[in-house]
Amino acid sequence: MLIHSASQLLTLSGGPQRGHDLGSLGIIPDGALLIEDETILAVGTTDELRAAYPDEPTLDAGNKVVMPGFVDPHTHLIWAGDRAAEFERRLQGISYLEILAEGGGILSTVRTTRTSSMSKMMEETRPRLWSMFSFGTTTAEAKTGYGLRTATELRMLQALLALNDEGPLEILPTFLGAHAIPPEYRDRPDDYTDLLCDTMLPILAQWWPHHAPYHPLPFVDVFCETGAFDLEQSRRILTRARELGFPLKIHADEFDNLGGAALAAELDAVSADHLVATSQEDIQALAGSDTVAVALPATPFGLAEQVYTPAQDILDAGGLLAIATDLNPGTAWCENMQFAMPLACRYMRLTPAQAISAATINSAAAVQLADRIGSLEPGKQADLLILTVPDYRHLGYRFGANLVQTVVKKGHIYPN
Repeated sequence: MLIHSASQLLTLSGGPQRGHDLGSLGIIPDGALLIEDETILAVGTTDELRAAYPDEPTLDAGNKVVMPGFVDPHTHLIWAGDRAAEFERRLQGISYLEILAEGGGILSTVRTTRTSSMSKMMEETRPRLWSMFSFGTTTAEAKTGYGLRTATELRMLQALLALNDEGPLEILPTFLGAHAIPPEYRDRPDDYTDLLCDTMLPILAQWWPHHAPYHPLPFVDVFCETGAFDLEQSRRILTRARELGFPLKIHADEFDNLGGAALAAELDAVSADHLVATSQEDIQALAGSDTVAVALPATPFGLAEQVYTPAQDILDAGGLLAIATDLNPGTAWCENMQFAMPLACRYMRLTPAQAISAATINSAAAVQLADRIGSLEPGKQADLLILTVPDYRHLGYRFGANLVQTVVKKGHIYPN
């Protein structure tokens, strides 16, 4: 199929973009691309590709933007229940960390999820999944972390694998057994850390090849934060995960600077996420590594906080910056990368071009898939969007409406 007559074809060619190279869109005016089955075969102008491939079936982009599908590299896609009552309490002045200390927050969702069957979790997750897809997310990372018991965490992973098989959204699972200290270990966080290192992670390493033989090992993540896991506990968990062959991620510096970002760089983690309270020293450590800094602007917005990820400092240092939604039931029930982008423009001072790069090729790097998705180049997977607008700058400029007209996932067309 030849998709032609794009006002701007955003190729994002050349791989992940460091520092102030962020925003290199590789625009082809009046662009076109040829796809066969799941793969992009050729990219160029409409005249060039029509002349070279005169007999292919066509899809007219209608003088609108064609660009890569969004990659959301940080979501908590699967959970049961909601926390609307806690949102109301936060509006009354109770902080997130205070609610967590009372046994609410993550632990509230843990109680609901532990009692939910796999089919119930899938039933509640599907509408969120389809909402993400309709807004243009074609690939998403998705974490466990609302079980905090081996059996429930594995049930969440099994549900994510089943949802991935259903499609069309491509789901990349992450094991987040270290999301919080479960209530039964409230005064024994080191004992729960021992359980993760000595029992849960080894069981996962044995479980995964039997239940997901055609999938790479999932990421292992840890919430390194006040009220969750301290720096030494985080180091133990991630080091053990790395010994077992798992790729690493970390939640770091959402509220306090504990050194999690520097730990991510030291351990060659794929990404370090949140990074609101990150120090200049830790920013330099990230910039000197291949660890992607993932900003989650919907989270401080959801918490009505005033401080966001210091994106300009990360870019000045030459770091790799991506953005994600942090879709979750407590702080950022947001399925829409098109909303994360204008937040990044306004509160992190990214240009629309930088936000697009951070939401595509750099976010693909944050899930170790920059060689397969995140740009429109020959040989890559045919994951792309046709927008309703003729200029890419409408992304970031506008918010609240869906600017995606058509989603193409692995060569299959899904009109909105």
